[in-house]
Amino acid sequence: MPELSIARSLSAHDHPYRSYPDPENPEERKELVVKLLSQDIANYNDAPTEGIRRVLETVTGEKIPRGSTLETEKIDYIRLSTTVATNALLERKGHKHALLITRGFKDLLLIGNQSRPKIFDLNIRRPHPLYSTVVEVDERVTLVGYTSDPQAEAHAVQFDQDGNVSKAYSGKGWDGEGNAEGPGDIVKGISGEAVRILKRPDIDAVKRDLQKLYDEGYRSLAIVFVHSYTFADHEKVVGELARSIGFTHVSESAQLLPMIKMVPRGVSSTADAYLTPILREYLDGFFKGFDSKLQGSHVSGPRVEFMGSDGGLVDLNNFSGLKSILSGPAGGVVGYALTSWDAQKKHPIIGLDVGGTSTDVSRFDGRYEVVYETTTAGVTIQSPQLDINTVAAGGGSCLTFRNGLFLAGPESAGAEPGPVCYRKGGPLAVTDANLILGRLIPDYFPKIFGKSEKEPLDVEASRVAFEKVTAEINASHDGELSVDEIVYGFVKVANETMCRPIRALTEARGHATSKHILASFGGAGGQHACEIASLLGIKTILIHRYSSILSAYGLALADRVYELQEPCSTFYNANNKGSLIERLDKMTSSVKTELTRQGFQENRVHVERMLNMRFEGTDTALMILAEADGKEDFEAAFYKAYKSEFGFVLDTKSIIVDDIKVRGIGKTFDSLGKSVYSEVAELAIRDVDKTKADTTYSVYFDRVGRVDDTPVFLLDNLTVGDSLDGPAMIIDQTQTIVLVPGARAVLTSKHLYITLK
Repeated sequence: MPELSIARSLSAHDHPYRSYPDPENPEERKELVVKLLSQDIANYNDAPTEGIRRVLETVTGEKIPRGSTLETEKIDYIRLSTTVATNALLERKGHKHALLITRGFKDLLLIGNQSRPKIFDLNIRRPHPLYSTVVEVDERVTLVGYTSDPQAEAHAVQFDQDGNVSKAYSGKGWDGEGNAEGPGDIVKGISGEAVRILKRPDIDAVKRDLQKLYDEGYRSLAIVFVHSYTFADHEKVVGELARSIGFTHVSESAQLLPMIKMVPRGVSSTADAYLTPILREYLDGFFKGFDSKLQGSHVSGPRVEFMGSDGGLVDLNNFSGLKSILSGPAGGVVGYALTSWDAQKKHPIIGLDVGGTSTDVSRFDGRYEVVYETTTAGVTIQSPQLDINTVAAGGGSCLTFRNGLFLAGPESAGAEPGPVCYRKGGPLAVTDANLILGRLIPDYFPKIFGKSEKEPLDVEASRVAFEKVTAEINASHDGELSVDEIVYGFVKVANETMCRPIRALTEARGHATSKHILASFGGAGGQHACEIASLLGIKTILIHRYSSILSAYGLALADRVYELQEPCSTFYNANNKGSLIERLDKMTSSVKTELTRQGFQENRVHVERMLNMRFEGTDTALMILAEADGKEDFEAAFYKAYKSEFGFVLDTKSIIVDDIKVRGIGKTFDSLGKSVYSEVAELAIRDVDKTKADTTYSVYFDRVGRVDDTPVFLLDNLTVGDSLDGPAMIIDQTQTIVLVPGARAVLTSKHLYITLK
């Protein structure tokens, strides 16, 4: 049966990738790639549906009219990554919703955490909150005791197995009468902390407030109460009441991610209430293009899976706006990680995704690096996401000379009007620079530019624009620089800008950058990969055969993920370790049961058990996965991770566990075969004669200058084992790869394997 993976990007294209049984050899699978515009209202309503229609036409040989309902009986599964929620957040086009919050905290999310990222700006404009209105709910709970009590465990409330108080609080503030500092019921929170209920919500009053919101047209809510991460009862009561009134989406903060820190937890809830309805509307439209089997159980129809921001696949019931913010780039990370990693050699990998407006950078060292608090478009979100650093430097980044400085970005020419060479009156951009340096060849580019959208790239317009900049620069200082030197100066600035997030992921965290391998993908990656690797001291570069659609290819390789997380607030010591392991065991059993229900056999389920740990008195916690040696020594793993992250450890401080997490991974494939490194070691490598080049072209290189007869090879004309030495260029249907002098490229079955001297 066909297996389809579709990645929606922030740019102008969708990338359906699929595989299907070879009719001539059923044991083998054939691969098919379709690339189409994300929006083309004149021809189709939904790009992924149109891509699947074209695929089914190709596979079945039958004509399927546009707009007809697609039959799914011949589809095994469909996997989607989407930027619908990301775009809605960036463009502030989410769903109108209301925020319900504990009385007295109405302005909490507006005040935020006092961070000042632009402290020296004279006119600071902070982003508007995502919610449209706020309703305060008269409820309140508090925790018994106080922060950093040196005898916290001795003074704490003790509970019996039934959750009843067996020992009252005995620390500072105790009134000498009840079980805590004052009146109120004492209950045991999920984290084990003692919670004192000061006031329960007035159901009648809350119902009146909710009905008023409903009558005003609100259908989406975010509910954020104090300490709900450990005591969620009040949020649940209000949430059930809202659903009974008719609210179609309710985001309860404790249900989304029960972690301490009310501000990011609250903002995350408003983000979910803002984005999930938009995502659901899009998915409803997508499902309407197929027969009724698609939304049913995968027993009766194809499975539909979605890429989450943490790099794992989730089903429709577990997919939400909050989990989809990095859905698009996450597929690319999975793609390069699984195709570039060698479990024996264990070379860490840097992923470099150079797009039109930005460059995304990530790191893989045997497992995905995940962060739990990120800021996107000015919104701080608390949700597991792949650690992807983004910098505003790409093919469309504007090039300017200002105050004696060469600048590349952060402004972008965008797709409209685009760079100067697009013939629409746009500004100078990195694409223009690569065009002038000979790193883009108009004859190999589609003729889709200008007002008629039928013209080639305009080299002359780019040259005239750069000549004006060259005259300005030469007039501002002594000496005379050529146009090529000026243009390459801008490219060097762009390359250095792209290196910054790589150094932040490596050197800033104690990893030697030069010991990594660079996996380049994205439309503009091949033009910059060799020079970026050289700047960083990296000697090996991998460019996958499907590098320009690696997000869709990564979807085809991704694993199904299901995870559980609970708050803890427990000291990590010999007395408490047993109870922590018991909780981990219980959650592990639940995770395995769920993945078994989803159709995975036990031998295809891998479990990761983690503790979110920090030193007492600090607020920076690290999610720790113990070494896979059977001992589960979380303490040693925490000390190692903390030393690597910060360069020191606090030996005299106790360790606190804030959260317990179990992540279950359902493996969707057995093996990808030999790694690229093993294949290169066994290949019969042969040099390719320059006469095999499709043409020659004048290209500018650092330290060498113009090489007028640089050979240009077509990737489709090369065979496995072919070896090329730079200077040279390799072109396929979607990108240009520049080999600088001193670089050597070997073509393997799935990669271009490049080494630098």
